Amino acid sequence: MADPAALVWVVDDDRAVRFVLATALREAGHRVREFASAADALAALPGDVPALIYTDVRMPGDDGLALLRKLKAAHPQLPVIVMSAYTDIASTAGAFRGGAWEFLSKPFDLDHAVALAERALPTRFAMMPAQGRAGTGDSADAAGIGVLVGEAPAMRALFRSIGRLAQAPLSVLVTGETGTGKELVARALHRESPRADKPFVALNTAAIPAELLESELFGHEAGAFTGATKRHVGRFEQAHGGTLFLDEVGDMPLPLQVRLLRVLAEGEFFRVGGRELIRVDVRVIAATHQPLQRLVDEGRFRADLLHRLDVVRLELPPLRERREDVPQLAARFLASAAAALGNAPKRLSGAALARLQAHDWPGNVRELENLCWRLAALAPDERIEADDLAPLGTPGQAGAAATGAPEDWDAALAAWARARLAEGAGDLHAQARERMEQALFEAALERSGGRRGEAAALLGVGRNTLTRKLGSRRVP
Repeated sequence: MADPAALVWVVDDDRAVRFVLATALREAGHRVREFASAADALAALPGDVPALIYTDVRMPGDDGLALLRKLKAAHPQLPVIVMSAYTDIASTAGAFRGGAWEFLSKPFDLDHAVALAERALPTRFAMMPAQGRAGTGDSADAAGIGVLVGEAPAMRALFRSIGRLAQAPLSVLVTGETGTGKELVARALHRESPRADKPFVALNTAAIPAELLESELFGHEAGAFTGATKRHVGRFEQAHGGTLFLDEVGDMPLPLQVRLLRVLAEGEFFRVGGRELIRVDVRVIAATHQPLQRLVDEGRFRADLLHRLDVVRLELPPLRERREDVPQLAARFLASAAAALGNAPKRLSGAALARLQAHDWPGNVRELENLCWRLAALAPDERIEADDLAPLGTPGQAGAAATGAPEDWDAALAAWARARLAEGAGDLHAQARERMEQALFEAALERSGGRRGEAAALLGVGRNTLTRKLGSRRVP
């Protein structure tokens, strides 16, 4: 996870954006330095290399894309998040061609911007090569970061399948809900295969704009389109001899599915705008949370491509179906977070652990990991009690302490009210309303993946209402 000595830099000539984003990042536990120009950031670079950089595109002097090129030339593994109010093809293409980790459109949701740091920093740590495998990009290290964990029967069966399949040069389709760890399966297959000393290259096809995805996969020649000033090597060429992991393959546009099918069948392709036939030796592992057969029936996914990808299928169970793994996972995440944050290790009480095991985990292992990081940073004592979970977005919210079924929340509410009244508490209506709204908002945000507009629509309230009640955390 994030190095406790790591820095996050924010480079933007807009003082308001710098202040708001830097403040939010500091509140999330990061150390932050602010720069008003690319020149200022580059001048500071030799003395203190950050773990992550946010940079605007349009700034006086060198723009953000020029800064990106210089940063990548000096530190290729440094994740850079490019921000811009101008989400056009030239800006996004330039950012991704330059090696940007993500493109963040302004105005952006501040919670989403901070969440990107939580994703980018663990990614950087996890991508450090294991000892003796420099350059492979393998995510497992001596501390076990990025390693699949589980004792449930379904996980044991999965581990056995990975052991058998790792040596076989077969395409694998990994299925499972969001947050279950599909990329970890792909990395394990690569790490244990004869290709382990070759590159592991991952691409989330849903995260790349459709007009850029072809170039990302197959590369392009100089002059292939506006802004293509030099040759770009695509992910297939980068993965030559190794493994290419295509996440969320169900979101791939149909025209690209045809090109992917050819590569899988023939092992060859042309770069965008190119005439040279490129031949590659790549093992493709695909993943999706969508029912691909249904997409085939709806005409949104090619049946022949599904057959090519789905030679062997590995399914990751959701965390709610392997609750016995929650203690082991939580202990690992708490230990990792404590080491990264420089804090004393924390442990869960029996009551807290029981509450975690009773939770349904709609965000799966990723949700549990995020919770453990929050607990490691914010829980007041080394022993985490059940009461510490409620304000941190866990099952303690509004009625989650109920022992009955979810539909019995009103009974739990009544029991809570009686207990509070017996204690002589007042203003219960406001307290209950606040907790109920918080529980509804968090459930809707989990369902929508953090998209506030969609969450508001699910709840039947206006986005402005939702934003105001959550604190209006939005930057200009």
